[in-house]
Amino acid sequence: MPAFRQVGEKQLPNPVLCMAWSPKRDLIALANTSGELLLHRLANFHRVWSLPATEHTGKEITALAWRPDGKILAFALGDTKQVVLCDVEKAEILHLFTVENAVSCMTWMEVVEESSVLSSFYNSEDESKLFLPKLPALPKSYSTTSNIFSEEKSDEIMNLLGDVRLNILVVGGASGCVELYAYGMYRIATLDKVPGSCRSLSLSTDLKSLSVITEVRSVDNNPEICYVQLDTGLLSDCLPEVTRMARKFSHISTLLQYLRLSLTCMCEAWEEILMQMDLRLTKFVQEKNTNTQVQDEFLELLLWGQSSPELQALLMNQLTVKGLKKLGQSIESSYSSIQKLVISHLQSGSEALLYHLSEVRGMCLWKHKFEPLGLNAAAIEDAITAVGSFSLKANELLQVIDKSMKNFKAFFRWLYVAMLRMCEEHVPPELNKMTQKDISFVADFLSEHFSENEELFDRKGKYFNVERVGQYLKDEDDDLVSPPNTKGNQWLKFLQESSHLKESPLLFPSYPNKSLHFVKRMMEGVIEGCLQNPAEVIGKSVKQAIFMPLYTVPESSENTPRLFELPSQWNDKKANMHYVVFTMPEGSPSKLYMLRRATDPYRPVANSVVSVDLSNILSAGLQHNGGPADAQPDCVYSCLDARFYDDEMLTVVLCAPEGEEDRGRVLAQLPLGSAHSCQNEFNWDPALRLDQQSGSVPSQALVLENQWRILENMKAQFVAVNGIRKVACVLSANLRHVRMFEMDVEDEEDEEGGDSQKASADQDVLEASMNSQGDREDDGDGRGPDSGPESGAEAKEPMEDVETHLESQEELELV
Repeated sequence: MPAFRQVGEKQLPNPVLCMAWSPKRDLIALANTSGELLLHRLANFHRVWSLPATEHTGKEITALAWRPDGKILAFALGDTKQVVLCDVEKAEILHLFTVENAVSCMTWMEVVEESSVLSSFYNSEDESKLFLPKLPALPKSYSTTSNIFSEEKSDEIMNLLGDVRLNILVVGGASGCVELYAYGMYRIATLDKVPGSCRSLSLSTDLKSLSVITEVRSVDNNPEICYVQLDTGLLSDCLPEVTRMARKFSHISTLLQYLRLSLTCMCEAWEEILMQMDLRLTKFVQEKNTNTQVQDEFLELLLWGQSSPELQALLMNQLTVKGLKKLGQSIESSYSSIQKLVISHLQSGSEALLYHLSEVRGMCLWKHKFEPLGLNAAAIEDAITAVGSFSLKANELLQVIDKSMKNFKAFFRWLYVAMLRMCEEHVPPELNKMTQKDISFVADFLSEHFSENEELFDRKGKYFNVERVGQYLKDEDDDLVSPPNTKGNQWLKFLQESSHLKESPLLFPSYPNKSLHFVKRMMEGVIEGCLQNPAEVIGKSVKQAIFMPLYTVPESSENTPRLFELPSQWNDKKANMHYVVFTMPEGSPSKLYMLRRATDPYRPVANSVVSVDLSNILSAGLQHNGGPADAQPDCVYSCLDARFYDDEMLTVVLCAPEGEEDRGRVLAQLPLGSAHSCQNEFNWDPALRLDQQSGSVPSQALVLENQWRILENMKAQFVAVNGIRKVACVLSANLRHVRMFEMDVEDEEDEEGGDSQKASADQDVLEASMNSQGDREDDGDGRGPDSGPESGAEAKEPMEDVETHLESQEELELV
């Protein structure tokens, strides 16, 4: 009996472009041609959730990558040139960033190197939690205009960093540009010297090298597959410093995201109804027949209780008593909400940003450790100054809000009484009392806010700017229409008269004529520039150590996703080796080639290139099992796809030669140990491609025992595997038909060790927690795993069930 057990099968409505297994759970992510991102579980291939394509993110998914802890899924979009980080548990987009070129491949690795310095850093508590309060969650009542962030997402944003151990998202583009993002957030290196177009990436877990498969154009303009190994020694040599810097800068990136969301909530709290007073007063000026100033009209009403017919028509017919009450309530509610957001979110976020930037400044002073990484003390100082200016502008907004609330409250109270008297209605006694101080306060408000401004009309199309808060929230480069009045400010007067303090670096500039949005954008620009310098310095330190042209290929079919095409790569963490597996179907269709290089680019490796002869690879297995008639011992199979199952095993999809397709296609496990036991050493001629000297490559004949299975009634073409979870997903040539398998079923009970025990226990919990949910799904759609093609898209499962399923797995992983 074969050791593979089929546990699910499905016909999908849309062709699959990418698929990737979760490193920690029995979940597989799929991206299809409609731009939809799907998450399915192993059992019966039931769907957990789907994330539809949107105009904001994009509709052309080109690559997938799981964070090593399995909690975040990254996907790249070719049409918008964005990389998106998605929370797996809630199917929510947490973060996205734009790249210069469309992404063609991604990988996400975690550093496994250990040292005393790193261990102390990993085990130490984040001191910022001791000195800084926890950032409050964003209000439920606001949803961002982009519709990609949920309401209560601040906790998820701040938890984007995950575990303290360094993990790096590597992104490769069609133009040969490669970028490295620490924790998936902060770009720590930009490499722009990779030849050709990137097809696959593998960053070693010791950070000593980056292995890249590229496609370049040969002299005769044919696509040529090449292997490139880049020396990333600076990252490895300065690993403790890189980890500290990346962790701190990723904190800063998440705080900037938090401040953006907070400011977005403030903008939504400000309502357009607050502009009604300005617009109605402007219309009043344009329609009135007298030369009297508007402020004089209101002052006459204030002092003598008399109004012109035009003013009375404005108040009673356009503004109305009911409209005045609604306007007053809107202003009070809006201003209160903005005030709370400034105090609880902007100020606390700015304080946290200053704290982390100050710690980075301290790191800069340790020049022996951090100067080689490109940390610039002057740039950090500029960033701290920019954050200080943002904090000052937020405080200025608080003062404007406080003053405006007092002014409007007094003004509306007086105007409400005046309008009641105009319509001869009863005035409540508590509103009828107005002291001389109150009259003086309203008169000052009218004089300051109700004077006609011709220049303002030319700029904004209105004569008045009664409402002073909204101008701070507009994302414009123009100066404030009504900057705060600083006359009589003793502190500003003292600064202007002091030649020493006027230009002191100890004082933050305030930018009194600029909006909060403008100062925020300026702060982001300075901080981004500060963060960018290390990426450039580290990127320039990366050198090309090895370049090997492998073989030429015909132009790829438009119907075949590039991510499914060989070569595929693997990093052996224990042996510190890079592995590359590929085929050369035009020259040697029955051979599978393997290239291996040490992660240290300058360490020689024996048997660096070997090949596996697939001729009669199933012979012994057929004789041992009695073999079916459609898979004869003399059948010479070729390899369609190959993926590394673990350090010692390769999962392959085999097919019979042309004219013998009825023999079926085979899923098999290929042991790698004997493949590298060749006695003959291959001497590579650097002047030739590998396919031009393939006859000299040592070849090892392998015969499988029972580690294979014929895939009946399926034209299998591609496979995705996860050796830790012991699962595989086979995809058909039409990219619509999938089958799920549990691998090594017979050996599961006998295996011991942390990973296998954890995988087995995790599977038990998965099945137990999802049984009831699976029953409901089967009852709902009436289709089993072996049913035919679907008539439409699957119905979404309830989100509560999804969260219960994923949370149960989280609890298991923490045990």
